[in-house]
Amino acid sequence: MKKSHLFLLTLLILIVLIFLFMRTKPARNQTERDIPQKEEAVAIVTEDTSKVVVAEKEMEMPLLLEMPAVSKNVTPIFHTGYTFLYAEKYEQASWVAYQLTSEETVKRYNRTDRFLEDQQVKTGSATDYDYKRSGYDRGHLAPAADMGWSSTTMAESFYYSNMSPQEPSFNRGIWKKLEEQVRTWAMDYQAVYVVTGPVLKGNLSVIGANQVAVPKYYYKVLLDTESTPKKAIGFILKNEGSKGQLIEYAVSIDSVERFTGIDFFPGLEDGLEQKLEASFCGSCWTWSSRRSATVSNGNSSATTAVQCAGITKKGLQCKRMTKDASGKCYQHD
Repeated sequence: MKKSHLFLLTLLILIVLIFLFMRTKPARNQTERDIPQKEEAVAIVTEDTSKVVVAEKEMEMPLLLEMPAVSKNVTPIFHTGYTFLYAEKYEQASWVAYQLTSEETVKRYNRTDRFLEDQQVKTGSATDYDYKRSGYDRGHLAPAADMGWSSTTMAESFYYSNMSPQEPSFNRGIWKKLEEQVRTWAMDYQAVYVVTGPVLKGNLSVIGANQVAVPKYYYKVLLDTESTPKKAIGFILKNEGSKGQLIEYAVSIDSVERFTGIDFFPGLEDGLEQKLEASFCGSCWTWSSRRSATVSNGNSSATTAVQCAGITKKGLQCKRMTKDASGKCYQHD
């Protein structure tokens, strides 16, 4: 082979080797570009993952002790003072749940009496026209008097999602008396968990263009976890006027669950839940009523005389009447 040809062949082999070597070893400036890109990609992945986690957390249902059990595909609606599950078929809530504390029984805001459609009910709630000339009251499920501790909660208590058609004699009579009793218990026991609503089953009549169902019965269940021992009680009342005493309508929570098909207080430990819901102890609860007046300084005073909430040495409720804000006479205050 000629020397010139050998030289060219050697040069060609050398060029090929240099080319292959350059491809397998990244240049310094290329490596410096790749590292930040990979770090940025990791940062982006981390950021996206955190967003997903946050989104998932935002969608998690708050674990509120007062909330009844709900199916996985059902989402309750949360307002500031209460939570509810809307029953579109009946155009009202099937239950409303909240905790009422002793401090929240002090009214700081007056009733607005401004009934509004609830914008959080995506399918639309009932309206003024459904109740107009129907002969039924717009009965509160979460009472306005329980929501007077802030302007927001008071306004939300007048949403139509919180209303149910009630006979005037029922709404202004035995139902109002029960609402007052619940506030008394919240004061006596520091706080109570409340779930209340209409019994939406059977052949129900309707009112208005939105076909708002008129319940035949209403229920209310309460849980006191502050006292020792803890206790629970339920009520089932017919949607009609009554001169009976509240205790006549008191039943076990198990009875209300069978009547409504709703599982109350699933957040309780199973053994405690079974014990509290199966038993009924009327004497475990005080049976007086106190009314607090709206005042600017946040103090409450009784506007009418009530039976003293104090307990005598014999374990009986004091029979004296009092107008004291504490709900107790001079001997037990």
